[in-house]
Amino acid sequence: MDNLRLDAGGTASLDELVATTERGLLVTSLWYIREVDPKNLLLTGLTRDGVFLVEGGQVVGQVNNFRFNESPVEVIGRATEASATELTRSREWGMYFPRAAMPALRVPEFHMSSVSPGV
Repeated sequence: MDNLRLDAGGTASLDELVATTERGLLVTSLWYIREVDPKNLLLTGLTRDGVFLVEGGQVVGQVNNFRFNESPVEVIGRATEASATELTRSREWGMYFPRAAMPALRVPEFHMSSVSPGV
C-alpha cells in the first residue's frame, strides 16, 4: 500500500480544536504500535514526544506519556470533531504508508491504560 488518507470533512485547525476543549489531552504522536487482538483490530502502543494538558481552551502543561489500548475503527467511530486533513508522516509504519494525510481528531474516552516512563 502506498497512500493512506483519512478525510473526515472537518475544516477546523488544530488550534481551533484546542481552543474549544474544556479539559482534555493533546496527543501529538503515537508509536510502538502492536496488535493485541487482530480479529477486533485492538492495538496497543505508546504516546511519544509530548502529551499536553488542555484546560479552558489553552495548553497549560505537559503530562506523562501513556500506554494505550484501542481499536482505530472504534476511535474513528467515537470521533466527535475533526480538523482539516493535512499531510503527515507515518512515525513507525512508513514502509506501509509512506504518504499519509490525516486530520486531528477529538475523541472522547480514548483508553489510556497506564502511565509510561518513556520519552
